[in-house]
Amino acid sequence: MNIDPNSISAGRMYRWMVGLITPRPIAWVSTQDDQGVCNLAPFSFFNGVGANPPTVMFCPANRGDGTPKDSHANVLRNGEFVVNIVTEDLAAAMNKTSEELKPDEDEFDWAGLAKADSTIVKPPRVAVAAAAMECVLHSSITLGTGPGGSNLIIGRVVHMHVDDQYIDGEVLAAERLHTVGRMGGADYSRTTDRFRLDRPG
Repeated sequence: MNIDPNSISAGRMYRWMVGLITPRPIAWVSTQDDQGVCNLAPFSFFNGVGANPPTVMFCPANRGDGTPKDSHANVLRNGEFVVNIVTEDLAAAMNKTSEELKPDEDEFDWAGLAKADSTIVKPPRVAVAAAAMECVLHSSITLGTGPGGSNLIIGRVVHMHVDDQYIDGEVLAAERLHTVGRMGGADYSRTTDRFRLDRPG
């Protein structure tokens, strides 16, 4: 099968991409507006960019009316956000925060999640998250306009929090973290089934 992206709708292209690019890590992004109202939303077009400098990226799409989603608008306005790591025990709460609320509604309250103060940035982090990365805006790129238009947010990591139960000495005990990944549609994946391949050379 050959697919020409220019000959199908953006919605169909989205379904192809999220079905093929799997599993995708989830950025559970917390932001804050000028009035102090907090926003919390998941994004599965997310990944690390590099470690020098430490940077991450996530890609918020525009709303159906073509305007920026709250997370995107808050980052552009205030230049700060937190990426909370999603583990299996928080998957249901993460999913609940994907519902589009009014800008003056707080998703932390909506999902019954406690906030914890960040160390450097103003937006709070999810108190019960296994880990969180505080970020400041490095750059923002508009990739598409109108409904569903793509945007790229790159943030520099300025502080990290990791729950002590996931640390062995100074090393992350990744096998205990139990993060979840996004598949296509409503499907998710676990990281409990692992295998090892040593790099050649």
